[in-house]
Amino acid sequence: MIVTRFAPSPTGFLHLGHAYAALFAWHAAEQAGGKFVLRIEDIDLGRCRSEFEQAILEDLTWLGVHWDEPVRRQSKHFGDYGEAIARLDRRGLVYSCFCTRKEIEAEIARSAEAPQLTDLSAAPYPGTCKRLKPDERARRMAAGAPYALRLDCAKAIADIDSQPLVFEENGSGPNGETGHLTAHPELIGDIVLARKGLPASYHIAVVTDDSLQGITLVTRGRDLFGATHIQRLLQAILGLPAPEYAHHRLVLDSQGRKFSKRDRAVSLRTLRQSGATPADIRTIVGV
Repeated sequence: MIVTRFAPSPTGFLHLGHAYAALFAWHAAEQAGGKFVLRIEDIDLGRCRSEFEQAILEDLTWLGVHWDEPVRRQSKHFGDYGEAIARLDRRGLVYSCFCTRKEIEAEIARSAEAPQLTDLSAAPYPGTCKRLKPDERARRMAAGAPYALRLDCAKAIADIDSQPLVFEENGSGPNGETGHLTAHPELIGDIVLARKGLPASYHIAVVTDDSLQGITLVTRGRDLFGATHIQRLLQAILGLPAPEYAHHRLVLDSQGRKFSKRDRAVSLRTLRQSGATPADIRTIVGV
């Protein structure tokens, strides 16, 4: 049976891009006689708000989207993510990283590839702390220096070297990628698994949740296509089932930009209050 999900973060009100993503996932399940589940991705306790979560439930109900209960809230399941990280740590696939964001960007800027990079924050971590000697690492941790836990991507790939790391793409990536694809997690590199104030990162939480909720088809925007590469690696080294994927188009504003909470995109709540109907929203987003 096909099981899809919609997984918003309650850090703001839903906009038209969210409406399309939710309707896309819901229709995929409905048309196949499957299940559609709702997950609230609220691991960032500093930014998430209960009023935004309530608004998510209200907006989806107004759109006519229905989900199977219970709703999974990530903030209630940090133990699941901690156990997954501990499993990786026991296999020597995790290391502590003491670098600040500024230090990482400075290191990347000094690299040979720097002139080709337009977004230093999107570049793979250069492995600075991976090269620390054990006694230096222990000294910093004993001194109370803040640190993040990172996945050693190269070790993880070597650990599953005999397994083909592939995924099935039923939609398409940003360059038209579709069908039976090979994952290249090295393009993403040593991702953060957890840090102070954030008991679990997006990637480790997502693959854990998708497994526990029995997700068989992950539907999401093409802007998250790259995340699939590293998530397939996490699934493989944790022994989790690999869902199929359907990356879909993004809903763009009049300037050709994707809708974003950061840019204060017009919310569904505002559109509803101005007189828009669910049918109007479906027409606008093309579902």
